Amino acid sequence: MTASHSTRMLILGSGPAGLSAAIYGARAGLAPIVVQGLQPGGQLTITTDVENYPGFRDVIQGPWLMQEMQAQAEHVGATMMWDTIVDVDLSERPFRLRGDGGTLYVCDTLVIATGAQAKWLGVEGEAALGGKGVSACATCDGFFYRGKKVAVIGGGNTAVEEALYLTNHSQDVTLIHRRDSLRAEKILQDRLFAHPNVKVLWNKQVDRFVGGSGNEGLVAIALRDTETGETSELAVDGGFVAIGHSPATELFRGHLELDEDGYLVVEKGGTRTSVPGVFGAGDVSDKVYRQAVTAAGMGCMAALDVERFLAEADFEARATVAA
Repeated sequence: MTASHSTRMLILGSGPAGLSAAIYGARAGLAPIVVQGLQPGGQLTITTDVENYPGFRDVIQGPWLMQEMQAQAEHVGATMMWDTIVDVDLSERPFRLRGDGGTLYVCDTLVIATGAQAKWLGVEGEAALGGKGVSACATCDGFFYRGKKVAVIGGGNTAVEEALYLTNHSQDVTLIHRRDSLRAEKILQDRLFAHPNVKVLWNKQVDRFVGGSGNEGLVAIALRDTETGETSELAVDGGFVAIGHSPATELFRGHLELDEDGYLVVEKGGTRTSVPGVFGAGDVSDKVYRQAVTAAGMGCMAALDVERFLAEADFEARATVAA
């Protein structure tokens, strides 16, 4: 027989948003089930040093932090399921979702915390030097490059914002763009071009990230001119890929309102989506901040929104029976 699980609160995703929602939901007596997804623990499980999560004086490791969050969620009553959802029916409550092994999940409320993945260039050295000079988050890792030479790859708002952010730590920031003009908003471009510590390399694409000997990490970025084909190398200590993110929302296309970039649309200042009883938390609905601490905060918000939604629904059900 096909396995099935029923819960008042189902959470998809086990990063900071999903696990924070689980902790708050469990403490409210909702006995949440967390479907962990393809990457249990989220993006922090592939992050090494974490220095900006509140409450820890010393640098901590991303995988350790997520293990502790999961243990805390389980300790207060959340259930973890190693599964991936492949089909959803949000047409009526209770909602019905099915895992890739056929397991059926029936829930009164659904919290979507499936996150977003950074887009990568897919060039040689990128994966091998991840965390060793190559990053996709200046806000997360820029602090480690104080006084060093860094480069940002991209031409949109994210790339320009990251380049400007890195000037807080570096006196030598280079923006690398494969075209001869930026896609970023004009006000951001004006700020970038006016900054004395930023220079732009136009019509350059990244061929590969160059590592040093032994454990030295990134030492240079190999470039190719998109017009002439001429090759060159830019010596850097850090390279930040800033070509956008892909939210994990394909499963919900046609079921929930998404914006033009595929992010879940939630109410301003809250987590409610276009379907009552469905809530979005973390990077899946946040294209601006994308930090572990903001994701955790949104997970808390989602759980509180779930609790209020269920309280209202229960009250209306009792009133209907009494009538």
